[in-house]
Formats: sequence, C-alpha cells, structure tokens
Amino acid sequence: MIKRAPLVWGKKTYKDITDDISSLVENVPGLPYFVTLLTAKGVLIFYLCVLAAIVVTGMGLMGVNSPVGWGTDIVTFVFWIGIGHAGTLISAILFLFRQKWRMSIARSAEAMTVFAVMTAGLFPILHTGRPWLAYWLLPYPNQRGPLWVNFRSPLIWDVFAVSTYATVSIVFWYIGLVPDLATIRDRAKNPLRKKIYGILSLGWRGTGRNWNHYEMVYMLLAGLSTPLVLSVHSIVSFDFAVAQLPGWHTTIFPPYFVAGAIFSGFGMVVTLMVIIREVVPKYKHYVTLNHMENMNKIIMSTGLMVGYAYGSEFFIAWYSGAPYEQYAFVNRAFGPYWWAYWTMVTCNVFIPQLFWFKKFRRSIPAMFIISIFVNIGMWFERYVITVTSLHRDFLPANWGMFDMTFFDFGALFGSFGMFFTLFLLYIRTLPSISMAEVKPVLYVNREEGDKINVFG
Repeated sequence: MIKRAPLVWGKKTYKDITDDISSLVENVPGLPYFVTLLTAKGVLIFYLCVLAAIVVTGMGLMGVNSPVGWGTDIVTFVFWIGIGHAGTLISAILFLFRQKWRMSIARSAEAMTVFAVMTAGLFPILHTGRPWLAYWLLPYPNQRGPLWVNFRSPLIWDVFAVSTYATVSIVFWYIGLVPDLATIRDRAKNPLRKKIYGILSLGWRGTGRNWNHYEMVYMLLAGLSTPLVLSVHSIVSFDFAVAQLPGWHTTIFPPYFVAGAIFSGFGMVVTLMVIIREVVPKYKHYVTLNHMENMNKIIMSTGLMVGYAYGSEFFIAWYSGAPYEQYAFVNRAFGPYWWAYWTMVTCNVFIPQLFWFKKFRRSIPAMFIISIFVNIGMWFERYVITVTSLHRDFLPANWGMFDMTFFDFGALFGSFGMFFTLFLLYIRTLPSISMAEVKPVLYVNREEGDKINVFG
C-alpha cells in the first residue's frame, strides 16, 4: 500500500485552521504584503496612465498598422483569457473527480479566473479605438434601423462565451465563499465588519438544510462550469481558425488553445501560490510542496501537449502540399520573427521538462522561475500566431513589420499591475483558502497515532 503525505501539515486542529486562514483578513498583514501591494498599485497607476493616453490620443500610439491590424491588445486578451482557465479546471473538474488535493488552492485559482477575465475584457474594448462607443458591439434591441451585430462573426461568439464564463465563474467562486464569510462574520468584533460580512454570507447558519442546499448548488455549478473550460478557449481560437489565412485556418486550434490555456493557467497558479506562501507564512501548512508538485506535473504534461501541437502544425503544413501554408510556418521559424518563435518553443516545451526531475518539482525557487517562463512563452505563442501570420500577405507589396511601441509594452506590463492589485486586495479581505473544504480533509493520509483533539 502506497503511503501518501498528509494534505495539511503541522498537526493542525479545526481551531488552528480557522485562526490561521482568518488571520490575514482579521489582522494587519506584515511588511512583505504591503511591499507587494504597493508595487502592484504603482504598476496599476502606470497602466491607467497608459490607457488614458491611448484613449485620448488614439490607437496610433500603438504598433498596429497595415497589414498587422491585430497587435498587442488582441495578443494580451487571448493570453489573459488563457490564464483564467486553470481556476475553473481546478475548482470544477477536479471537484467532480473528487481530487482532495485541490482543496487548499481551489479558491485562489477561482479568484485568479475572475480577475484574469476582468483584465482581459479591457483589451478588445481598447482595441476598437473608441471605447466610449463599445455599447454598439452588444446585441440589444435598438432604434438604429437595420444595424445589428454580425452573428456569424467569431468575435460575437467571444462576447457570449467570455461573458457566460465570467458570470458562472463569479457565481461559483462566491457560492464557495459563503460558509467562510459566515465564519468571519461570527468572529468579527467591529460592528461594521460584522454587518458587511453578515450581508455577504447570505444568512448562513451552518444548519443541515444550509449544507444540503450548498452542496447541491456547488455540484450543479461545477457541472455547468466543466464544459466552459473546453468551450471558451475553443471559441477564442475560432477568432483565428475560421479565417482564410495561412497559419490561422487550421482545425487543431481548439484543442491546441485549450491545452495551452491550462498550461499557462497552472503556471500562473504556481506563481500566485509561491507569492501567497511567502506573504503569509502560515499558509505553508495548507499549500504544501505536495500541492505544488501536483501542479508542476500538470504543467509538464500540458507542455508536452503544446509541443506536440507545434510539431503537428509543421507536419500538416508540409503534408498538405499547399505552398502558402508551408511558407507561413517556415516564415514563423526562420523569418524575421524567428526570435519570437524560438522564445515560445524554449519557454513552453524545453524549460518545463525540468519538472521530470523531482528536485525541480519540489524546489520553490525553481518552480517560481519556470512558471514565469511558462507565461512568457504563452504570451509569445499568441504573439507568433497573430503577428507572423499577418505581416506577410499573399502579395509582397502588402508585407510589413509590427514593432511594439512604449504604449504596447505599457499596456502589457501594466495589466499585471491590475491583476496583482485585485488579487492582493482579495486575499486581504476574503479567506483565500477554503476553511470549509480543508477541515474535512484534515486527517486524510495522516497516521492514526497523529490524531489529536481536533477542537484544540
């Protein structure tokens, strides 16, 4: 019989779990938290200044041109939607498969999904060049005569898919929070805090009827969320795949994008979990090296899938005998943007293979650095797909280059300021580990002799 490590370290009691997880919400956090938050807020302020300059002056500040009409905004939009995939995967699919190791990381992964989708949503609106007219993009009854959105366009499918995904993810995340919000409410000494958390906890009393309804709703939302994991990024991939453009028009894109989204999403979860473990040292007993190692195994596996997709693209282009398709992929690897292509391959395929070695899978510095490289590589994947397919058309007279400007870099790096600011405010105001889910797995894989008075 295989002996597995316990899911919670440190011989905790139920009271210890409540105290440890509530501590960041109830008490003033330490210096590492404030330093991290101020850094993120500084980047956010810079981001808002960049967005204001682009909106006031126009899209000419960015690098988009003819023939590269899709630039940093679309690349970064697809990147952030991909980041949001791991949250629903960890919460919904692993929940349905009864994977108990998900308990400590699920809530932060769900929050990551919500904040990543919020960050992504700004970029298509910014890309229109006139964001104050964005309401024209929505299909609602209007008095503008025959003007209506084109329902045959995958860009409209994006609106429905991403908005549905965001709505379900927010509801799923919030429903999971309710029992823990009631715990914070009951422990609160400040009347205002007690009132706020009382409203947010929806009158939860922890009765058998409450738990019965909670578990039923949570199961239904998990089942509803599961197909969204596959559908959302498949529909995002249709933005490219339905176009009659060499390098885009390929049937491998939906599964390829889904695998890449899970890959980058887990990379960001690892990054965030490392930060949480350092900002709140008590959380190391709940987000253990075993949790991190399991996520690193998924990163390694999906990295192999992404590498297989890269190879398949070249094989199918060669096997098709279509000269334009063949040229598009040769140009990716050996044309003017060769550096972007090989950065993508190195970060997404070669570097994650270090996780074959246990010492890398269980090393916090190593996994943090590799997770950063994973997300660098996944941004470059979207960059390569978008730019290299557009910059050389069928006619050499239409060829051009896409050069990122200061405002492209500002919008890209500034978006991380928005994401991390939201995430850090979340872990300060809401329990970032589910007390209600960790307590039932307290004794999973623990030796009989280690059992102590669970109530402290």
